[in-house]
Amino acid sequence: MLQRRLIPVLMAPALVPPAQAQTARPTNPQPNRAPPAPVPGPAVNWRGANITMVERFPLGSAEARRSLRLLASLGVDSVAFTPFLWQPAADSVEVVRGSDLPDPVLVAGIQQAKELGLRVLVKPHLWVQGARQGEARMANDNAWRRWFSTYNTALVAMARVAQEAGADAMAIGTALPRAAPRPEWRGTIEAMRGAFRGRLTYVATDSEEAESFPHWPALDAIGARIFRPLGPDDRPEEWAAPMQREAERLDRLAERHRKRVWVAELGVRSAASAAANPALSAEERPSIADQRVQAEVIARWLRRLDRPSVEGVFLWRWFSDPTRGGPDDTDFTFQNKLAEGVLLHAWLTR
Repeated sequence: MLQRRLIPVLMAPALVPPAQAQTARPTNPQPNRAPPAPVPGPAVNWRGANITMVERFPLGSAEARRSLRLLASLGVDSVAFTPFLWQPAADSVEVVRGSDLPDPVLVAGIQQAKELGLRVLVKPHLWVQGARQGEARMANDNAWRRWFSTYNTALVAMARVAQEAGADAMAIGTALPRAAPRPEWRGTIEAMRGAFRGRLTYVATDSEEAESFPHWPALDAIGARIFRPLGPDDRPEEWAAPMQREAERLDRLAERHRKRVWVAELGVRSAASAAANPALSAEERPSIADQRVQAEVIARWLRRLDRPSVEGVFLWRWFSDPTRGGPDDTDFTFQNKLAEGVLLHAWLTR
């Protein structure tokens, strides 16, 4: 029988049941005008986590299975795997399949997750040598067309593998801000529909990019990441305003496109001052461990995002190594930390 150590939740004021959370109010309401009807659907029903594979514990291994079972015991019912595509420079038109999560390992992970009753989102990222992830920069329209040709070839091949393995959903791309406005995505989506029968989305870098992405009508859900700066660790009451603004942006996106939103990446490090800029990694900003700030931020976000416009939330992140994390860890993972108790409260009891 699966056993785990239940980690106590110490931030009682932050862990108010969703029914007690304040109702979002429309921005700049106009008199004598009814607010727009909410997008139909239940509260968050893809309760997920992004999985990062540790080389010593590959997807499909016994230890990876144990890690996924522990994750499921927190109320998580969905996982996102992030295989990489790769290009040698920001202005290169050559995109190929990366080697970090090869097809046999991706298949093993998808099948393992499905055997445990978890739904699977395949969310490819683009690794650009010598630049930030997703930083593809083409010189002209012809270069963009050539880039999309190689990108589509690699992506559709991955989609066929994901379809055969039983994945439920797939992103056509993740955080590709310079490519996002391009008309070539229409061809990408058409090709993906021919290779993959599950749901399709794109994961915007943030809500600003999501607002300008022109191809939501051809997709099944709106995808975005949230790593929004909130404020000082010791003044969580100040976090409410940026969280509410973000939630209202998602509401407007959902209403505008009549599609629900997937928050495909949401996270914060368990580190002092992490709330001020949740996007910064341990390499970018060294800090001391602080489990409480991570647990408090996640608890408040999950409350705020429990709304009709949001269909899915995937926390960043969880490792295939079941022993990762712990009280001295300052990474984004919530493994073996106070934030596990947040999920037990927010998701397992639903």
